[in-house]
Amino acid sequence: MSVNKAYSADQNGEAPTTSAGTSNGSTTNLPAHLQRQIVATEQTHLKASTKQAYFADEKITIPQNDRVGFSWHKLWAFTGPGFLMSIAYLDPGNIESDLQSGAIAKYKILWVLLWATILGLLMQRLAARLGVVTGLHLAEMCYRQYKKLPRLILWVMIEIAIIGSDMQEVIGTAIAIYLLSNKFVPLWLGTLITIVDTFTFLFLDKYGLRKLEFLFGVLITIMAVTFGYEYIVSAPDQMEVIKGMFIPWCKDCNSRVLLQAVGVVGAVIMPHNLYLHSALVKSRDIDRRQSAKVREANYYFFIEASVALFVSFIINLFVVAVFAHGMYGQTNNDVLEVCQNRSMYEDAKNSFVDNNNGNDLIDADLYKGGLFLGCTFGAAAMFIWGIGILAAGQSSTMTGTYAGQFSMEGFLNLQWPRWRRVLFTRLIAIVPTFLLAFFSRMEDLTNMNDILNAVMSLQLPFAAIPTIAFTSCTAIMGEFVNGLGNKVVSVLLTMIVIGVNLYFVINQVEALNVTGVILAVVCVFAILYLLFNLYLVIHMAACMGNRFLTNSQLIQKYVLPSQNSFSIKNANSTYVSDLNLCDNETSIFSLSYRNI
Repeated sequence: MSVNKAYSADQNGEAPTTSAGTSNGSTTNLPAHLQRQIVATEQTHLKASTKQAYFADEKITIPQNDRVGFSWHKLWAFTGPGFLMSIAYLDPGNIESDLQSGAIAKYKILWVLLWATILGLLMQRLAARLGVVTGLHLAEMCYRQYKKLPRLILWVMIEIAIIGSDMQEVIGTAIAIYLLSNKFVPLWLGTLITIVDTFTFLFLDKYGLRKLEFLFGVLITIMAVTFGYEYIVSAPDQMEVIKGMFIPWCKDCNSRVLLQAVGVVGAVIMPHNLYLHSALVKSRDIDRRQSAKVREANYYFFIEASVALFVSFIINLFVVAVFAHGMYGQTNNDVLEVCQNRSMYEDAKNSFVDNNNGNDLIDADLYKGGLFLGCTFGAAAMFIWGIGILAAGQSSTMTGTYAGQFSMEGFLNLQWPRWRRVLFTRLIAIVPTFLLAFFSRMEDLTNMNDILNAVMSLQLPFAAIPTIAFTSCTAIMGEFVNGLGNKVVSVLLTMIVIGVNLYFVINQVEALNVTGVILAVVCVFAILYLLFNLYLVIHMAACMGNRFLTNSQLIQKYVLPSQNSFSIKNANSTYVSDLNLCDNETSIFSLSYRNI
């Protein structure tokens, strides 16, 4: 396996284009100042440039051999994107959701975590297939398949999800630094440090794609070792863990446990992660002119994603089991008794406060989790917990930055240097986090994670629906289009997850006790939210081939893309299907609609 510099022309010999160029590359003969004056439209064909994503100037070549069947050598060449994607399943928001799940429900909803991860894998598979088959990632495809206004709304919603995730990463990193420095570095200073350390890590990508992927692998390994250590020293009941994973039942579960189960689903499946994964797979040099090569890439990327998400599930399982074994059913006073002879007793006394005559159950969060481990298993356990949280925050920060960059480049055809993109996202995330850390208590900072999970749950349809729509469209995917079974399963599961997440959001809103003007604003937002989702569903149904919708002039005018907005020849792809449309300017959308 080797790394090649990106080709100056497509593998089919076509001339390259600028990001504002036409699909046939004619603008490359224009002077540079005239090329810069060309305004991008929905028909603009995006090409990689040196300002784009981390793989813009290099691609991993896939080893070629005549061997039939599975190849470890090829799997290694495809390994990387799935593990970068899996980091979103291990961010501080997920870790806190895990420990709360264990403290509230013990092992009863481990099966929810398992099936949420499996559902996440199914959606990630669709996103990866889109990038492999078309050579365009999800945001780039949205640029072609949606009208300008809905496209901009989608971009705003995904940016909100990215910023929400970034805030969780800032919170997690600040708490980790606070624990590791033995309170020497206050929380507000820890939030500011996250600006510097993010830039430091992002500069490492100049040393090459594989080295960057290796760095992410190291961070995942640190999480596995640290949280695995906590699992070993706490020694939970293995049979209880297995029952919790594989028996889909929740005996004697109250509303608090059910709400926590909903929160697990919302925390695991991150909307911006679909945009990220569809772009990461473009880092491999795949000859899309050959359907066998595309099929091979889909096969190995699915194996890699399965392994990566299995690792992430095991790490999440470690966290749930540790706190299920130690915190479930425990009151604040129970923890204080354990902490009495420990150096962190004073900190525990300020955190595990009882206001109900010794009957207050623990309200777990990242910081209390560290104190509990320190009191129960010694200071080493607390510091190892802090190292794991720090690794989770740092790795998630970097992947979130890439997701934001892909989103901006795809939706807006706007290319920013990575440092500017990082600064933009991180400053928006840091301002409210810094204010809370400076003026409020630790509990206010950690409880923000619940609100952020609710916000990100709202954004899930804006990633899931476009992913299903595009991968179910023959016009886009050719012979790799979703079959009927895939369509039914993906739509039903997505509806279930979206419904579950909406229930979680409604509960969070009710918990805030909003009234008056704020309640009115929430109601107006809810109506607009549902209407926009309806718009996306109509577009998805049209992509799937609904004849009534595709023949409707109203839908054609306001929902469907212009007929030349995508074709195999115009795609940033060297793959052509058996439709053999690469030698003419026929729109596949036009062709597929006529054949429906």
